[in-house]
Amino acid sequence: MNEKESSRPVFTIVGLGCSMEMYGNGRKEGRSSACRVLVAGFGNVLLRDGGVGIHAIREMQKMNTAEILVSEIGTSGSDACRLFAWADKVLAVDTMPEGGTPGMIYSLPLRAGNGAGMQGSLHQAALLEAVWSLPPGEQPEITLLGVEPGIVGHGLELSPAVRRSIPDLVRIAMEIIDRWRARAEKASR
Repeated sequence: MNEKESSRPVFTIVGLGCSMEMYGNGRKEGRSSACRVLVAGFGNVLLRDGGVGIHAIREMQKMNTAEILVSEIGTSGSDACRLFAWADKVLAVDTMPEGGTPGMIYSLPLRAGNGAGMQGSLHQAALLEAVWSLPPGEQPEITLLGVEPGIVGHGLELSPAVRRSIPDLVRIAMEIIDRWRARAEKASR
């Protein structure tokens, strides 16, 4: 790809509090040494706690999250494919029914090659679709940040326990991102 082609945006996302342009193929060429972080909210807000990933993303969009792409993915992994290709690190936020106390927060590094560890996500099919769309070696490092649901059923409101977990969920997400950035900065020295 020549210099003129790599400086022309090939993909632009605008909406829901985020905008970005991707250049070239969105991966290695012309990239800075900065760690590109995607926080991807999975879920369906029509299913109460099944939409916790979207609710968390909406809280993060109110913050100053410079150099972090915060995006509502919903339940369609195909919508996330280009975002996953762009990112070095992905923090996927979703409902994660593991049998614990409602509102409990889990953090799980995922191994994208075989989908191991992804079975806990309520919207695992969308997450796997986004990951498996990328060629081997191009998948970003992924951590699933999950919340134990209280109620997954028709309705717009989060259960009280899950609603109370949102501030902690956002705080933990930012701690994970800060660790990723510190590692990337240390590695670039």
